[in-house]
Amino acid sequence: MDERIYEKIEKAESLRLKSKYREALAVFKDACLLAKRRNDPGGLLDATMAVADVSRIMGDFDTAIEFYTESLEICEGLCNDLTAADAMVGLGLSYRAVGMWQKAMRLIGRARQVYTRADDKKGLAFALWAEAGSLRVAGKIPAAINAFKEARKVFSSVKYDSGIAYCFAGLGGAHRIAGKFADSNKYYQRANEMFRAQKDIFGMAYTHCGIGNAHRMSGDFAGALLHFKKATDLYSKIGDIVSFSYTLWSLACVYKMKGDLDKAANCIASARKNFKKTKDPRGIVYCDLADGEAAWIKGDRKLARKLIQSALDSSRKHKFRLEECHSKLLLLNSSHPFSSGVAAATVTCYKKIGIDPKLSTAPFNIP
Repeated sequence: MDERIYEKIEKAESLRLKSKYREALAVFKDACLLAKRRNDPGGLLDATMAVADVSRIMGDFDTAIEFYTESLEICEGLCNDLTAADAMVGLGLSYRAVGMWQKAMRLIGRARQVYTRADDKKGLAFALWAEAGSLRVAGKIPAAINAFKEARKVFSSVKYDSGIAYCFAGLGGAHRIAGKFADSNKYYQRANEMFRAQKDIFGMAYTHCGIGNAHRMSGDFAGALLHFKKATDLYSKIGDIVSFSYTLWSLACVYKMKGDLDKAANCIASARKNFKKTKDPRGIVYCDLADGEAAWIKGDRKLARKLIQSALDSSRKHKFRLEECHSKLLLLNSSHPFSSGVAAATVTCYKKIGIDPKLSTAPFNIP
């Protein structure tokens, strides 16, 4: 690799490790341009992959998809199968973020085959972790839990603590959705301890949100708000809007349960703006559900049904099975102004995907 390209990539990597993503991205892009001018395919591949990775972290999934695709083309010319597999996983994660989880699963599955043939355990664990998250988005929660556990075992075999921590975080989220709130808190706490030891700011923020949600689902709203505040402060430090937007939704849920619909509405408005920016249809579904239930609480059944129907239509379009169940729950409830319980049809919907979110009365504390 050309020495100047190497120096730029090293500088950008240093910035990325400090969570200075915007500054890192600018330097990585400079390295791309320099590698193209110097006709250095190896340097160009490293820089292009880095631009894709950082763009994905920042929520610019269109750019991530563009650069991962370019990376795959470069890999083909260099016959670099393992980096191609890395690019396929990154591309899959980017497609998953914009609602295309089925395409993500296919790409991740192809990468998993490459890692298995090469006996690359760290790569295999990465693919398993990505697959687990895709299964969660698909609403296949028991399968997601199994995949996270499998990924954790492989990460443990190569003693990769960061990967283990992210698997614990994934298990925390999947167990919350399954209705196992104590287990969710346990997994998130373990992940948070590891992230603090690693000084991983994003990981700390993500797990504080998860711990907050575990408190929220247990009815401890004060504890939830404490951890959401910690998550918000950390996300602000690194400029994250992707995961932070889901924290805003979680905050809205707490305010809704406490009866403060104005604060809830403000949080959802901010989250919706971010989800539109990142083109996340799943996030928009959750915003429609939140605003729809708020409209139901205020007695505006017409608006409530319009918003919740929109959430249901989008969930079906993207095959978000969990969110489809949430939409059915709220749609049935919005049809009856004095209804507060869970209809049998909705219970069946949740049972079909193998979970019991333990929802009882409206307003619903959706996990």
